[in-house]
Amino acid sequence: MTPGPPPKHPSTRARRNNPRKDFVSLPAAGRSGPAPAWPLLPDVVMTAEREHALDQAAQLSAELAASDDSKVSARLRRKIESLEMRATVLHLQIEQAVDAEVQLWEKLWAMPQTMVWEESHADREVAQYVRWKVRAEQGDLKAATEARQLSDRLGLNPLALLRLRLEIERAGEAEDRGRKRRGTTPSPQPKPGDGDDPRMFLVS
Repeated sequence: MTPGPPPKHPSTRARRNNPRKDFVSLPAAGRSGPAPAWPLLPDVVMTAEREHALDQAAQLSAELAASDDSKVSARLRRKIESLEMRATVLHLQIEQAVDAEVQLWEKLWAMPQTMVWEESHADREVAQYVRWKVRAEQGDLKAATEARQLSDRLGLNPLALLRLRLEIERAGEAEDRGRKRRGTTPSPQPKPGDGDDPRMFLVS
């Protein structure tokens, strides 16, 4: 996605009472239905590191089986244990990252901005944001920078919405639009009369 006004979705509208006529209004209710299929493979780097650690451990195990030197055998056992621990940690990190990615992916695809993403076919950009964001939450500073940049491009913060000339309609506006579509008007609220107890109107 590039900076500038996104293409208007058929179901979006410009608010008539908004002086910023070029802004696109997004429904506050967001997107309904399931999220698109997750488009990325599990983290390639961590998967490769885990497989490499397991391969090294297997090679050292073969050396251990052929060794008759007790000191060499002890050193090999320590290295094997360290490699196996590394592989176990990486395996858990991959599993946790996958779970976190799925949760964040589903949450994002319920947001109002999804109407623009669908129109722009930006599902892979959203997936990249999810991956960087999860890595950032695991302590990766480079990933945090990448996530912030993609957040701006995807309109995931108030300043980015302004730059992309997007706005999320208020809940009251959505209700008014729904009433107009149904051809109904809100019921007038009663006002207290001279002989009424005004406290009754404080009870909803």
